Amino acid sequence: MESQPTRRSHFIPRTRDGWIATISFLVIFMLAMPPVTHTLLNRTEPWIIGLPFIYVTLLAVYTVLICVLVWALRRGL
Repeated sequence: MESQPTRRSHFIPRTRDGWIATISFLVIFMLAMPPVTHTLLNRTEPWIIGLPFIYVTLLAVYTVLICVLVWALRRGL
């Protein structure tokens, strides 16, 4: 009787870089979700480069998210 090789879930990262990419993406993504957005970022008064504060901060959050994805892609994760 041959034992079948155990198959690991593809949802769980296998490397240290995979864990870093996953956790950092999730933490940064939480900054764009309603609890944080509605309590901390929901301000229009400080205008930055002609845009309201909330737009600039969300642009920064989404840019960092894309950077994490590009970093993971270059690492081959």
